[in-house]
Amino acid sequence: MAKKLFKNYTFNFDSNEAKIITSFCKQAINQMMSDERFAKDLSAFQSIGDKINSNSSEVKLTKDEKVRLTRQMEENVKFIEKKMKNAWFVKKWFYKSMYTQYQNLLNNHFRD
Repeated sequence: MAKKLFKNYTFNFDSNEAKIITSFCKQAINQMMSDERFAKDLSAFQSIGDKINSNSSEVKLTKDEKVRLTRQMEENVKFIEKKMKNAWFVKKWFYKSMYTQYQNLLNNHFRD
């Protein structure tokens, strides 16, 4: 089977998915703002946020933006899984909705 030469990085997000991604990008920007090592990540997340805010129905990302967003979301999912394992019932209940939202986003849009 031949490998695809070009991939399409155009995504169609509904309003809930767009809100989740924009809040995720804002959170990542706030965490990385003080460290200069994350300058490329910072610019990628700012660009993603701007693109989603301008047109949330059809967003065209670059390969770099897609890779950075996917990796950051995967790391966040792993972190939430660890927190859920060690948490009590109420805390698990709070993390569960965030975990399922990120999982659905990754499975529906960003996993190959």
